[in-house]
Amino acid sequence: MGAVRLYTESDLATGLTVPLTAGQAHYLGNVMRMKIGDSVVLFNGRDGEWRASIAELRKKGGAASPTEQLRAQENGPDLWLLFAPVKRARIDFIAEKATELGVSAIAPVFTDNTAVSRVNEERLRTNAIEAAEQCGRLSVPDIQPAARLVQRLDDWPGDRRIMLCDETGNGAPVYDALAGHANGADPWAILCGPEGGFSPAELDRLAENSIVTRISLGPRILRADTAAIAALACWQSTVGDWRNKA
Repeated sequence: MGAVRLYTESDLATGLTVPLTAGQAHYLGNVMRMKIGDSVVLFNGRDGEWRASIAELRKKGGAASPTEQLRAQENGPDLWLLFAPVKRARIDFIAEKATELGVSAIAPVFTDNTAVSRVNEERLRTNAIEAAEQCGRLSVPDIQPAARLVQRLDDWPGDRRIMLCDETGNGAPVYDALAGHANGADPWAILCGPEGGFSPAELDRLAENSIVTRISLGPRILRADTAAIAALACWQSTVGDWRNKA
């Protein structure tokens, strides 16, 4: 069994005491049967990964003392995932797998055909934290507030390219479309629509922007959550850090 990894928002350095939440203390003491003096691994997205010694475990929380930096902080790809919200179990799946696949931000967007009207952003963040703890990454994706797609496009940063998953069949094969961007230097976003697809008005709006690359994910109709994960895998293998030696 690998080391227990926990995310914290506290600073990490030798000589500091890092508070543990009640949930973390319960997990360490009651689920993992760990005791004072046992080692855990902590990360916060800023200071790298640290070995820490459990200093206190109690019902309302606990504490750990960082003793050794195991890895310096690394920055993954600057990749956002924008997706139309889906039902609860599938949105949990998207948050978990997108975190494992290295996205830097997760942003729910309401489109004209989105059937879900609300998003539990705190639940998204919880799923992202748990996935980051399990997969060994050193940061947790930023969970951006849910917003209308047109609002996001109105405020869009001009230097961030968009890979549009186009279910109409008008997109280029994904590897052909990304071939000219394989240096991985540009910030990107992947945009996946709802089960009913993007509306004609939304597709027209996206077609007006030169930073949008329309791609096809093959001849079969994919569920929204499947499309998101497939698109992330294609981007990572062509433009992202899957091209780096592990």
